[in-house]
This record gives sequence, C-alpha cells and structure tokens, in this order.
Amino acid sequence: MTTFNLLLVALIQGVTEFLPVSSSGHLILLPSLTGMDDQGQMIDVAAHVGTLLAVILYFRADVWLATRGLGRLITGKADTPGARLALGLIVATIPVVIFGLFLKLTGLSDHLRGIAVIGWTMIIFGLVLYWADQNGAAEKTGADWTLTDAIKMGIWQAIALIPGTSRSGITISAARLLGYTRTEAARISMLMSIPTIIASASLLSLDLVGTQDIGALRDIALVIGMSFIAALIALTLMMRLLRAVSYTPYVVYRLGLGVLLLWIAYT
Repeated sequence: MTTFNLLLVALIQGVTEFLPVSSSGHLILLPSLTGMDDQGQMIDVAAHVGTLLAVILYFRADVWLATRGLGRLITGKADTPGARLALGLIVATIPVVIFGLFLKLTGLSDHLRGIAVIGWTMIIFGLVLYWADQNGAAEKTGADWTLTDAIKMGIWQAIALIPGTSRSGITISAARLLGYTRTEAARISMLMSIPTIIASASLLSLDLVGTQDIGALRDIALVIGMSFIAALIALTLMMRLLRAVSYTPYVVYRLGLGVLLLWIAYT
C-alpha cells in the first residue's frame, strides 16, 4: 500500500474507533467503495494498537487503578475499587473472546463483511443507540459498575463483532439502558475496549510472527503512530461534547450512511 493509503486507514481507524459509528465497518468499506487494495489484517492490528495506546493515555488514571487492582485480584481478593474494576473488565471481555473464536473457527467472520450487512447494522444499532440514549436513566457513575452490569455489557459487546454494529456504540447503549450517565457510559465503554483490543490484536498478530520484512514493519509503525494521534484527538473531543450534546448526531450519521450502503448494495 502507498503511504497515502496507510495514512488514510490510520486516520479512519483513529477517528471512528471510539465514536459510536463502527471503525471495523468503515475499514471494510474503504477498499470496497474506493477500489483500494484491502489493507489486510496486519495493518488493521496496527491501527487498533494505535487506538489502544490513545485510550490508555486518556484514561491513564483509571488504567493505573485497574492495574494496581489486578495485583490484588490475583491474590483472590476483589475488595478494592481497582480490583473490582479489573475484575469487571476481565469478565466483560470473556463473551467477545468466545464469540470471536467461534466466528473465526467457523469462517462466518468472512461472510459478515458485505456492504449490505454493514448497511443494516448501521441502521438497526443506530436506532438502538438513539432509543437507549433517550430512554435510559442518568443516575449511575463508574463507581456503581457491578459485576452483573459487566456481564450484561460484555454480552452486548460480543454482538459488535458483526461489522457495522460499533463496539463503542453498543456498549454505550447497554450502559445507558443500565442507568449510567452519557459521559460515564462512554468512559466505561472505552475502558472495556482495552482488554478487548488486546485480545483481538493478540489473536490477529499471530500472522506477524517471524516477519522479517522491514518495509512491513515501517508501515506498521506509521499506522500505529497516526491512528494514535487521530484517536486521541477524537476521544478528547467526544468526551467534551458529551457534556453538552447527546448521541443523536452520531445516530443521524449512522442512519444516513446505512441508507446509502443499502442503496449501493441492492442497486
């Protein structure tokens, strides 16, 4: 791929990873709609690593709290806020790992990458986000995140493996229905992305074992750096905007893109 194409992939991934508009759906659509070569799984992994670094930096206080709690959790005790947060993140990741392995082993993941599928999921889960955001209570904070809530949000997160669903969108929808405020729903969703991205990147990066191509490694470094910058900017802006606006603008975007994709797919 050319440098321009790599930068475009990194920019799209970085901007859309934490917005509830589906980064995977956009990455799949990029070669389908532009005629560009498919960037491949290695570049996808690199882009996700960049966004992982961005969310870790932005929520560094929560990440440090969970990291310290993990040490406590290893001793078999979940009696501190950090240990409970670490346990919740681990439990919430289990469903997506199981469902991801199922899709990979059965080959179903390849059949879900079509434009029509992404169009329908854009619309359906955009409406779910709107309904949840408008009807969910707004009383819980991150301190109220229980193991039961983590299990429920983890199950919802697994559905996001269907392209176009949006991992952040569906977990935010779940959090809003569980009664979390808009900003707290987004914060929990972003923290849940950390172990999920690590699990996904670990699975896909097996293809990188033994890679000796210096050019490929240079491309990977470029994508990681660019997606990190784009994700950090997008994440900062979204968290600030949520204090004043709802998720409706993202819903409108999803519906518009979904209708366009269905028109392309069926005509």
